[in-house]
This record gives sequence, C-alpha cells and structure tokens, in this order.
Amino acid sequence: MLIESRRRAYLSAMQVVNWLPRTELPFAAPSRPELLEPLEPLVVAPQAPAPVAYAPVEPVVKPAERVKIEVPRPSLASTRTGAKPVEEVEEAPVVAKVAPVPPPRFALQLLRAGRCLLLVELPTGEAFQSRDPAYLLLKDMLRAAGLPDSPQIVGEPVRWPLLVRGTMDQGPEAARDFVQGFLSARLEEAPCVCLWLIGLPAVRFAGEANAESYNRELQVEGLGSVWALPGLESLMEEPQRKADVWQAMRRLMARWKESNE
Repeated sequence: MLIESRRRAYLSAMQVVNWLPRTELPFAAPSRPELLEPLEPLVVAPQAPAPVAYAPVEPVVKPAERVKIEVPRPSLASTRTGAKPVEEVEEAPVVAKVAPVPPPRFALQLLRAGRCLLLVELPTGEAFQSRDPAYLLLKDMLRAAGLPDSPQIVGEPVRWPLLVRGTMDQGPEAARDFVQGFLSARLEEAPCVCLWLIGLPAVRFAGEANAESYNRELQVEGLGSVWALPGLESLMEEPQRKADVWQAMRRLMARWKESNE
C-alpha cells in the first residue's frame, strides 16, 4: 500500500502526467473535479470532396527503409534505484510514561542484646509492648541464643517513608541509604559482633538481600557480618520455620558467646 507522496514519485518517474484510478485508493489525495468531468464528443464538420486531378502515373521509388533504433525507456526497477528517494515525514517517537514507583512502607526497631544488635521489623508498625506475642517470641529467641532476654531499645523506630508529602526521593534506593546510614552511625557509637536483621524490610534495606537469604550470614560493606532472619510474624504463622532458625543459630552462637566470656 503506497502513500500519496510515494505514488506521485513513481508516476513522475514513469512520465505519467494525468491518470485516474479505477478504484478509490487509500491514503490518496482528493481528485481534481475537472478530471472527473466527461469529455465532450468530437464533432467533425463534413467537407466537400476535393477535385481529383488526373496526372500521369510515375513510377514510385520506394525510399530506403530507416533502421529503427530502440530507445530504452526507464523501467519501474530503474526508477526505484535511480530516482531520488522521497523524503518521508518522520513521526516523533512516542515516549512511554513510566509510572512512579511508590515508596516502600515499613517500620524497624533497633535493639541491643549483649554484643549483638537486632534490627527488627515491627509487625504492627508500633513500638513493642511487653506483652506483645511478637516481643515474647523475640525474648525466647534471645534466651535460646544465650543473650540477655531484655534487649535495650536504641533510638526511635525507623519509619519509611519519612514524609507524607513533598518532592524528596523516597524510593527503595533512598530507603536503603537511609537505613544503612542509620546503622553505620550506631555501630560507630558501639560496635557489635553480629547484626541480626529480622524481617524482610530489614533484610532488604539493610542487608541488600531478599527472602532467599533467610538463615544465612551475609557480609555487608559498612555493616560487617549480618544474619538474615524471617520476620517475627512469619515465625508465629509458620512454626516450621523455627527449626531452620535454630540450626542457623547453632552455627553462629559461638561468635557472641565468646564475646560475652
């Protein structure tokens, strides 16, 4: 299917001045009205026959035949290759709008138990209460690890996003930089031998890992050795996870026990 500009270029290359299509052409310019009007019949006026003059018949000498010279006409293929290409109007590229990534939402509490720091996801978003089931489970985990079961709260909970409104970047990368900067400052004040990351937000934005890293020890630049753990809510809903936590804890327990001795 040809567009009008290319169709006219082909006709010009074939030396066609006027033409009419048999059917309506898509994307064609409107026809000129004067070309669609029927042609008037050609009327030839009668003429009187001219008088015949009888002359002596002379022998007719047949002239020598002229050699016909075939003049090659430009074919369609040659016009395609030799003709100047018709410049097509380039359409402006359509820029797809990328939907803004909503900021992540989480609340983390930093605690200290002996020589270990614990960055714990707050299941309800609010600070731990002494009778919260999640807090009681955390105390049980600390006793099993041989650490003090009354951890000290370090600072206010880290909540994200920081601002409800505003133009400040509060995407995932900004959240990671904020959480890691917060932990680095606390580690400079009081170093620890192992940092527990409990819950997916703590693992993702402090340890730069995901749920596949649960129960593994990771090395994070600026934070040192960290231990990735499922969230307290997940451990209560899926008790079978506790066995994996206990096996991983036994491999790491010697580190903070030696520090306490």
